[in-house]
Amino acid sequence: MTQVKIYGRRDVWAGRQREVSDALQAALVTAWDLPAAKRFHRFLLLDDDDLVAPGRSPAYLVVELVAFTGRSDAAVRRLMTALNDDVAPALGLAADDLEAVLIEVPASRWAIRGVVGDELSLDYRVDV
Repeated sequence: MTQVKIYGRRDVWAGRQREVSDALQAALVTAWDLPAAKRFHRFLLLDDDDLVAPGRSPAYLVVELVAFTGRSDAAVRRLMTALNDDVAPALGLAADDLEAVLIEVPASRWAIRGVVGDELSLDYRVDV
């Protein structure tokens, strides 16, 4: 399971959610072998005064990925590299204007579709 939260300025990113989501999903599919249809992205678009990031452009994006634990360091590195090398340029972002953090949580700490996460039958592997 992977949930993605995207924080950015409304005046820059409103209307571009599909573009951002597609770029992020492509990175997740490539780096972690997630099924293309397995997408859960939330946009938190903020007024310009609600995102304080000195030294960053108005296009600055923060991406939080919350996922089951279990992926290898190599898989995490593949994803972070894809965000820097593929997603940022696809969105026209400078290197300083995309930040990402992965928060890993044991499956037993999730409740999904009426069951505890470690009881789910997934159609993809977490241990990549």
